[in-house]
Amino acid sequence: MPGSSQRKGAIRKKPKGNPTAGSGGRVRRGLEGRGPTPKAEDRVKHPAHKRAKAKERAQERQRSRPDRKSNDSGTEWVYGRNPVVEALRAGVPVAALHVAEGTERDARLREATLIAVEHGISVLEVPRTELDRVTAGGAHQGVAVQIPPYEYAHPDDLLDRAYAAGEVPLIVALDGVTDPRNLGAITRSAAAFGAHGVLVPERRTASMSASAWKTSAGAAARIPVARATNLNRALKSYKDAGLMVIGLDMDGAVELPDLDAATEPLVLVVGSEGKGLARLVRENCDLIVSIPMTTATESLNAGIATGVTLYEISRRRAG
Repeated sequence: MPGSSQRKGAIRKKPKGNPTAGSGGRVRRGLEGRGPTPKAEDRVKHPAHKRAKAKERAQERQRSRPDRKSNDSGTEWVYGRNPVVEALRAGVPVAALHVAEGTERDARLREATLIAVEHGISVLEVPRTELDRVTAGGAHQGVAVQIPPYEYAHPDDLLDRAYAAGEVPLIVALDGVTDPRNLGAITRSAAAFGAHGVLVPERRTASMSASAWKTSAGAAARIPVARATNLNRALKSYKDAGLMVIGLDMDGAVELPDLDAATEPLVLVVGSEGKGLARLVRENCDLIVSIPMTTATESLNAGIATGVTLYEISRRRAG
């Protein structure tokens, strides 16, 4: 308009000294405290959060899943008078005692029959040709026992067992241990030193046979042995649940007495005596531990090495 001091469309300059627009409280809120620090279990990236979530999943599985135990295919036979008596004395689970018709009843056969009767095991008199068939022509001496397939647990069951007891998980995993006597000895040590179970892969490993059962001295009845289709996948699952995976190997960078992680949730992986840990299994380990020995040329078999390591872990946890 004529006489107006402002032209239409002109940009109005901001007068000097004009106060800055308000921050809407952002500055004040930025200076305020953020409240108490969340508990470790509530922090998503904290190991305690992973363990808590794994425990919840384990409890949910326990409530909702069906029985996940699996069986070996086929039935094992132990035959010969001395092996049969030893198996019965050791408490190996036996389905039936088979005695060939016309077999001489010596002291060993009488003892086997007595143990079977005392434990409710069926005693069956069968044709000698039948024993020849089931033992594939072995030297059965007229007597054999039928061992039912071992019922393996699921890998998750071992974690469930630890959580149910309110204890820090400790699991022993075997990589390439093919001697059933070593499996039995490791199972015995695992039970003695507070482990919650033993994990074996499905292939290229010893199975829980009568020999392993006897070597365990009954521990196989007290502690579960689980079987994994893929050992590396099972180890990764345990790591996701907050467990540390440590491998046992004579070339380990950390010596057993210096294992500060002994009190943490652990999976102890034991390799074969000849080859040690497989490459992929070693890569999945968070730490490789060795047992110090006075002579470099000496080595311990898998069963003894596992017992020594479990003892040290147990001692550290008790302290």
